[in-house]
Amino acid sequence: MVSCTEASVSESLIKRMAQSVVEVMEDAKGKVQENLLANGVDLTSFVTHFEWDMAKYPVKQPLVGVVDTLAKQLSQIEMDLKSRTAAYNTLRLNLENLEKKSTGNLFTRTLSDIVSKEDFVLDSEYLITLLVIVPKQSYTQWQKTYESLSDMVVPRSTKLIAEDSEGGLFTVTLFRKVMDDFKTKAKENKFTVREFYYDEKEIKREREEMTRLLSDKKQQYQTSCVALKKGSSTFPDHKVKVTPLGNPDRPAAGQPDRERESEGEGEGPLLRWLKVNFSEAFIAWIHIKALRVFVESVLRYGLPVNFQAVLLQPHKKSSTKRLREVLNSVFRHLDEVAAASILDASVEIPGLQLNNQDYFPYVYFHIDLSLLD
Repeated sequence: MVSCTEASVSESLIKRMAQSVVEVMEDAKGKVQENLLANGVDLTSFVTHFEWDMAKYPVKQPLVGVVDTLAKQLSQIEMDLKSRTAAYNTLRLNLENLEKKSTGNLFTRTLSDIVSKEDFVLDSEYLITLLVIVPKQSYTQWQKTYESLSDMVVPRSTKLIAEDSEGGLFTVTLFRKVMDDFKTKAKENKFTVREFYYDEKEIKREREEMTRLLSDKKQQYQTSCVALKKGSSTFPDHKVKVTPLGNPDRPAAGQPDRERESEGEGEGPLLRWLKVNFSEAFIAWIHIKALRVFVESVLRYGLPVNFQAVLLQPHKKSSTKRLREVLNSVFRHLDEVAAASILDASVEIPGLQLNNQDYFPYVYFHIDLSLLD
């Protein structure tokens, strides 16, 4: 009627939905538990005050019909969960890939959030501006020698525009015809010319993509827009202005993260869907538990129906063993073989394929509300 597989699948779905709420609310994990509700109340309260939903699952229809309704409901939620979380994970992965470009050292990270149009000589037939990474201990050497590394280097054209813990990023302007010779001489002096072409359209596209992904990801949790706190960022030692990815006031690599100000409050579509459907799935799961108790009790004790279902919640895990002993003592007359098997694992219960530890002289099903553990 209600298989163990169906029950385990629904429990797995509940836990995956709870974990999805955790992921979506990564910036507010302290509020996750208050968003995991069933019919507007916390899970423990719902379970301890459970009543069968006659409107959704009419008791007059055959049990197989009730099970089919529950199964279809959970199956639809599971399919929707897969598609929605897949879309969210793709969004998050794309954002992480873009963010990775903005981390690392000057040799590997994107430079589009560091350089500005003013750093380059553009649209010149004869001149070109190169970006050179110079080790910190070689700053003085660079200043003294860069003009003589090759012919036709523009005097006093170098400028430090960014630095990290290992070195600095300098500009230098020279004639195009000596570019290859300059690169060779720079390498010989342990100066690294970073290949970079300033494309204003591409830089703008990259910044807009980052802004869009940040906004889309934020809106899955909260519908409010994100305002970035204004304020210019400069390198303290060199007063070099940095042009950031997605926002001209973003700090450079190694600087403190930008401060954000949230405007308005409201749930985003993914969080809202998760909350509504977590509630629906949890309610369906508890109905499945109730069905299993009923069906197993009829199979165990027969008709007419003469049994009482109760909910027992030990105050602490250490009390579980003592509770089992008391229950076994009180109800051992219902199934002497099962009661004996608890004390002696060598005793076999005819027709039972479960481990003896899973079988008791009373009907028992576990409800685990520790969904975030």
